[in-house]
Amino acid sequence: MSRIRVLIADDHAILREGLRALLKLADDIEVVGEASDGREAVDRALALGPDVVLMDVAMPGLGGLEATLELRKRLPSVKILVLTQYEDREYIRRFLQAGVSGYILKRSAGAELASSIRAVQRGGLVLDPEVAKEALREPLPQAGPASGSASLYDTLTDREKQVLKLVADGRSNKEVAELLGISVKTAMSHRENLMEKLGVHSRTELIKFALREGVITIE
Repeated sequence: MSRIRVLIADDHAILREGLRALLKLADDIEVVGEASDGREAVDRALALGPDVVLMDVAMPGLGGLEATLELRKRLPSVKILVLTQYEDREYIRRFLQAGVSGYILKRSAGAELASSIRAVQRGGLVLDPEVAKEALREPLPQAGPASGSASLYDTLTDREKQVLKLVADGRSNKEVAELLGISVKTAMSHRENLMEKLGVHSRTELIKFALREGVITIE
């Protein structure tokens, strides 16, 4: 029987080592590679062709969501299992909307991780019990100055969402272009388009929007 080939994407080396050691106990699972950020996760996945990618949410450069959006386009056959500490409803909604096969929390993964990987490889949807509760709740009503901001985020294309994350992280147009594999001119065009859609006129306003939407966080 062929083994399930797994790529681990997380910016913490110690956690990657722990996950590798844990999965080594499963005879039917093989860790074929690791990535420390979203860009590397995409590149390694394209090079290695894993069956499942264990994807963290908060990573430098391309975050987990932005990397997921890229992978769903370029490697649609790969199963993406989000492994994170974040159980915020908006994160869950966006990842499920992006087409991930599962969303589980680091604190409760443990011995269940291998069975979760097997489940998503079979085509199932795996949700941590706490995540499932959040996913099933009715959407929160919008109120105040942030009203409608979630729908504004949803109007962005996948590429614009990636550019938003990178620009809000302080990346220059050149860095955005290099990380996404596009020209500087195209990166500038995406930035202008997303700012127009969001109705913002400066990087400061863009950062405020990204913070409010949870695209970036202040640790």
